[in-house]
Amino acid sequence: MYYHLLSDYRTSRLLAATAAAAGTVAWIVLLRADLVLTHYDAKAHLVVARRVIDSITPGWQQIGAVWLPLPHLIQLFPTQIDYFYQTGVFGSLVSIACFGVTAYAAARLVLAITGSTAGATTAVVLLVLNPNLLYLQATPMTEPLLLAVSFMTVLWLYEWVVSGADEVPARLGWLLFAAAWTRYEAWLIIASGLVAVAYALWRRGTPVPTLVRRVWTLGRWPGGAVALFLINSRVTVGSWFVAGGFYAPDPTYAGQAAKTLVAVWWGTHQMSGYVVEVVALAVAATFLLRAVARAADAALLVPVALFAPAVLPFSAFVSGHPFRIRYMIPLVAACALFAGLSAGLLRARHAGTLVATVLAGSLAIESPLWDGSAPLIVEAQWDVPVSLNRRAVTGCLAREYRGEKILASMASLAHYMQELSPDGFDIAEFIHEGNGVIWDTALETGAAPHAGWMLVEEESEGGDVLAQAIRHDPTFAQGMTRVCEGGGVALYRRTALRQ
Repeated sequence: MYYHLLSDYRTSRLLAATAAAAGTVAWIVLLRADLVLTHYDAKAHLVVARRVIDSITPGWQQIGAVWLPLPHLIQLFPTQIDYFYQTGVFGSLVSIACFGVTAYAAARLVLAITGSTAGATTAVVLLVLNPNLLYLQATPMTEPLLLAVSFMTVLWLYEWVVSGADEVPARLGWLLFAAAWTRYEAWLIIASGLVAVAYALWRRGTPVPTLVRRVWTLGRWPGGAVALFLINSRVTVGSWFVAGGFYAPDPTYAGQAAKTLVAVWWGTHQMSGYVVEVVALAVAATFLLRAVARAADAALLVPVALFAPAVLPFSAFVSGHPFRIRYMIPLVAACALFAGLSAGLLRARHAGTLVATVLAGSLAIESPLWDGSAPLIVEAQWDVPVSLNRRAVTGCLAREYRGEKILASMASLAHYMQELSPDGFDIAEFIHEGNGVIWDTALETGAAPHAGWMLVEEESEGGDVLAQAIRHDPTFAQGMTRVCEGGGVALYRRTALRQ
């Protein structure tokens, strides 16, 4: 048994190293193609990490209350170095490392459940051959960290339940805490995972008092993380939880549950392929049935928790959030894992290899690795034409800027603030939402008394808060002169600055 365990560890590490190596190659290719920072959120995450120190009002409050804090805490100090901030290199390296961890966890989980090297290899191959996942892991986005902590959480929860141990390892507790501070999808995975753990313990004959104690011991770690975040949100923005106000409502799926469900299904198979998605969902359904039918298989419910993030895009789109195919990325990774499990579950000689070949081939046909039109890569470039047009505004501002403060909404233009950094503009040059009372006063009294310049996003999602303020009350821009525009952004200069 020790030999098999050691062999499983070696196999998992080898597959993880292979995934990280493939991720590094993909990063180099995408970096040369100038695609690593094309997604506006990739730039915005760098800005949030940077502004904790680089700000008119530096401090922990700059972490904000919309995004969860761990990704930005990891990049807090590296982003203070201009090279890392302007290129996103450190964030990309973190993402590549997370890709390797995700592959390791996927391989270990398949080996733990099926004992099949072919199945473990299949899961990792489907991760590595997916151009959408490869693109994302080359960027400083937060999804790679989500996948790493989520897959490791499910792996360790499964191993803990199967081991029958009473004591919860500290590493599992800290991992649950970290996951709860990464992205909201992790909250759904953790909640579903804890329910699955409780069910598995009950089916395996654990006394109810012991069951409650064990689940409480697990749950207090992510519960504490969520509580700290909610308190921070209350202190920072005056609200326990920010659920809206950062996007313009889209009626496409609003209030249409059936249509939204189809959209989530469609987005998932667009990135993972029909065959992989169908096979993965079939295996997940099989696990559910086995967990219900046999007490010995109750722990199989734990990995199914990786599909719980489907609730988030469904809830968002049906509530009017614009469709974003990126929100289905956790489901794409889960499909790769469960498709790998399908190969591992086949005991017939060479059957697993045959299934692996079919799955990898179908993915290569439906979503070719070499195809630059992968859905996520296309979505990430939505802002590129607009970004090129904004260069006119950048040139206009850089030519005449003399150190005056710039009023701009970070909620709408954080990505543009990052684009301005090579021209010498730090976050401390801007007055934005994170500056609290300074920002609030500027919104109440107009821009001129507080800033020498004002950047206004006039087009995206109906215009930002400054554009709306000007439309509602034209005197808001009194004392400011519109000097140039481009890419939907208008630049205003305080009239008194004109000589």
